[in-house]
Amino acid sequence: MVKVILLIISLFSCQMVFAQKTNTNDTLTLDMDLDGKKDTVVFDRVKAIITCKLSTQNFKSIESNELDFEEYHSGISEIKNGFSYRVPRMRAGYHMDFQYNKIVKKVQLVQMDRYEFGPANNDGSGDSRINLLTNDYEGDWNYYDMDLSKLIKIPTIKRKMIFPKTYLDHLDDTIVYRYSEKCATIFNEEKTKMLKAKAFKKT
Repeated sequence: MVKVILLIISLFSCQMVFAQKTNTNDTLTLDMDLDGKKDTVVFDRVKAIITCKLSTQNFKSIESNELDFEEYHSGISEIKNGFSYRVPRMRAGYHMDFQYNKIVKKVQLVQMDRYEFGPANNDGSGDSRINLLTNDYEGDWNYYDMDLSKLIKIPTIKRKMIFPKTYLDHLDDTIVYRYSEKCATIFNEEKTKMLKAKAFKKT
């Protein structure tokens, strides 16, 4: 009985330690607005929001809307002139990069990238990136050829992809879902082209 109690206590303690680790907020201290003074960016793992406090705005809280995330692995990290929010999942994931826009005086989403492993045969696997300031999209995707029983790389796709300007104070997951949908559409278009070209060669 004592062993059982000790085991339960041990398991509970492990869960508490794990919960503390996963619920710890990510906090960055950096010069986000490039005025020579340190600003603060926090990813709140309980509320699932990103908060930014800028010296040029008297450290007033700028908050995103609630975000969907994988608790243990998601977080924020510093990048050149800004920060990145990452959501790595088991079979897919994405990054969102933010910088300060001096003209409108807001924290702006400037770039996204995403990856997918696809199903077991990796059909639809690959990654893509989009520069939201220039609207330049690049995708490197693969499809599984049933006849050859192997994965075929689609040549790098370069297109223009338009999204509305997005700022931290109105950020939610909508733009990521739209990005994912557009990636899937582009992949299917390019895969269809390659399959048609392959079929044409056989005739």
